[in-house]
Amino acid sequence: MGKYFIEVEKLAKKDLETQYKSGDKASIKRINQIFVELSEHPEVGIGKPERLKFDLSSYWSRQINRKDRLIYRIEDNLVIVTIISALGDYGDK
Repeated sequence: MGKYFIEVEKLAKKDLETQYKSGDKASIKRINQIFVELSEHPEVGIGKPERLKFDLSSYWSRQINRKDRLIYRIEDNLVIVTIISALGDYGDK
């Protein structure tokens, strides 16, 4: 069991369903690896984690594949990682 609880917002659930239905095994494997890492240490690991800037500075991003990013927010005081999006880039939202 990880240190952080992972919460997935409604839009992100739809994004993840789309990713899983796509059949892209590499992306599905990457998402699963990212989820494991997010529960342990959300600021480091695969997918080039980076804190977003400007208006999105409370969010983080990790690469799933060339065009898609997993966008999430870390709430250390609550020990929660909230998944916001899993399709497109943060500029697409």
